[in-house]
Amino acid sequence: MATIAAGIAATAAGLTYLDGKYHIRQDVKMMRARSKGAKMFQKALQEHRISPYYFFEKHAQAHPNSECIWWRSGSYTWGAAYARANQFAHFFLSAGVVAPGDLVAFFMGNSPDFALAWMGLWAIGAAPALINHNLTKQALLHCLDIAGSKIVLADGPGELLERLDAVQEDLGAAGVRIIKVADVRTQIEASPATRPPDELRAGVTPNSPFGLFYTSGTTGLPKACIVPAVAGFTHGVSRECGFAYVTPTTAENARLGRAERYYDCMPLYHGTGGISGMTQLITGQTLCLAPKFSVSRFWDDVRASRATWFVYVGETLRYLLAAPPSPLDKEHSVRAIYGNGLRPDVWVPFRERFGIETIHEFFNSTEGIMPLDNPARGDFRAHSVGHHGLISRWRFHNVFIPVAIDPETGDIVRDAKTGFAKRVPYEVGGEILVKQPPTITPAFPGYYKNEEATAKKYVYDVFKKGDCYYRTGDALRRDADGRWFFLDRLGDTFRWKGENVSTAEVSEVLGRYPGVSEATVYGISLPGHDGKAGMAAVYINSEASASFDYGGLLKHARAYLPRYAVPIFLRQLSERSATHNNKQDKVPLKKSGIDPAQMNGDLLFWISDNGKGDEYVPFTSREFDSLQAGRAKL
Repeated sequence: MATIAAGIAATAAGLTYLDGKYHIRQDVKMMRARSKGAKMFQKALQEHRISPYYFFEKHAQAHPNSECIWWRSGSYTWGAAYARANQFAHFFLSAGVVAPGDLVAFFMGNSPDFALAWMGLWAIGAAPALINHNLTKQALLHCLDIAGSKIVLADGPGELLERLDAVQEDLGAAGVRIIKVADVRTQIEASPATRPPDELRAGVTPNSPFGLFYTSGTTGLPKACIVPAVAGFTHGVSRECGFAYVTPTTAENARLGRAERYYDCMPLYHGTGGISGMTQLITGQTLCLAPKFSVSRFWDDVRASRATWFVYVGETLRYLLAAPPSPLDKEHSVRAIYGNGLRPDVWVPFRERFGIETIHEFFNSTEGIMPLDNPARGDFRAHSVGHHGLISRWRFHNVFIPVAIDPETGDIVRDAKTGFAKRVPYEVGGEILVKQPPTITPAFPGYYKNEEATAKKYVYDVFKKGDCYYRTGDALRRDADGRWFFLDRLGDTFRWKGENVSTAEVSEVLGRYPGVSEATVYGISLPGHDGKAGMAAVYINSEASASFDYGGLLKHARAYLPRYAVPIFLRQLSERSATHNNKQDKVPLKKSGIDPAQMNGDLLFWISDNGKGDEYVPFTSREFDSLQAGRAKL
């Protein structure tokens, strides 16, 4: 018996070792969760109950008196939220221009009405087109034109509504009606709170829209993507079935008497804030909403709402980390956070300062073609955007494929003899191509009403004649332990002195230097020079700005970066340069280049002695003219 017991113990120890090395249980758990989700989906499909409205309704009927939506100025129970969503549904029908299958443009700030009007559209088989309310004139009209909506539902502060008022004449000429929630609130509240009939949702299919979302438009006007109902459904059931990845499962929380409460201050018109926020209403969690992200209000909201997790995007956590420390930093109920774009230099400091158990970083895009997940509880998976165990690595070996890219043209490097692409090792990394099945509908349904842009996302005859791959436009690498790391966006990597420079790597190194709150890195074309010279726009903490050590920053950069990757130019920002969604905005910075006349009050520096010296010194119009005339060489 002792021998048998010893054998069992040895076997168990061996299995534990193998699982620790290859993460078999992680892969199996996710596969089981997806399998369970697929079965739930098939059941919903057979019962003609694909619409997300049905899942929301189930939870509203199960616990009508529990809190559904927390809001600073007043919360909604599930029963009240259900009634309000139904009132929006009947209001849309009474408008006479909304029918099942239609899109209604939303130009709204975050609020319970945003979420419940969205649910009201689902209730009648329609969906929202989610317009970035920061857009003006041409870009705004462009997005509204793509949606083809007959009405625009508008709500928010005065400056938001003014942007819409500025194009009212153009919209009127196109037969588009603006409906401001404040003007019709009485009519909405007088609408029936009864359940809209099933016939209105009978036409909902897996490909019907969860919503119409837009790309950020950083390389031109925004493009639109339909996120299908099946994707929203899968997102919801995967959270419900596999939520143990982040925190205990919903069922366990119910048994322990603790429900999940999700704080969302990211814009609901954006995929991360909107899809993850609406998922809470589908899976029965409490959605805690804020009008927008605010460093000064963030933790007060989190504590007041009793949030157990929250969503982040881009530089959100960097901004929170840059705020002065407080004795209340760990006084909250948050166990896990969920989002994307967390920089390596922020990850561990944020986790340690605020006492966060789990950082669930994910990687995806508006197009939704390459989902990766990394629920990280410790240091092993810190900084990575996803993780694959041995089984997943085997499954996706010929699905997610890194290839070499020409940094000057952005084209895939192809063999001169065969014409096929050059696959690179996962450990080295490159732009990820996603294999497309030849006989079924592609995973990416295409940009809405934009066949030309859609066509550009696909490449053919990549590794053999007749094959087809989707270009993600993102460079990633995967190490031997299955951890995925983000390298750069296509177009962000630039070439200098014959070498490729990763802006993400440079940004991460600069961000570690004391006083540098944020570093945005990009390449600048110079007359008479091949490639692009490195430039960094840095935002210095207010406490460090008066005595910031530029020489120390240069020494730090040279200690951790190859010589060619050290930025030659520095732009000290007086204000952060970020998009509406807290992502770094390089477009206006690149446009200004190194012209001192376009700095808008920012300070401009370069490395002394035409880029060969040991300190950053002011870069003035004299040096600019010298470079422009070709009298100075770097």
